[in-house]
Amino acid sequence: MAKKINIDGIEHDLDNPSQNAKAILEKLQHADTQIQDMTNLYTVLTRAKKSYIRELKREMIEGKSGVNIASLFD
Repeated sequence: MAKKINIDGIEHDLDNPSQNAKAILEKLQHADTQIQDMTNLYTVLTRAKKSYIRELKREMIEGKSGVNIASLFD
């Protein structure tokens, strides 16, 4: 089966790419991998941030009211 790549909606065969095309494809694949890694990191950090905000809210409410909110839900 022939390798193909889709660029701007047009499929191109990659049966016999030049050395320059191979190098560019490697760079493209590296960039895609980095983008996916950064997307995954963004997701993890966003979840952590939301968790920190929830804990800060609980801490502030407990400090003002003296009621341990976490113990109410255990």
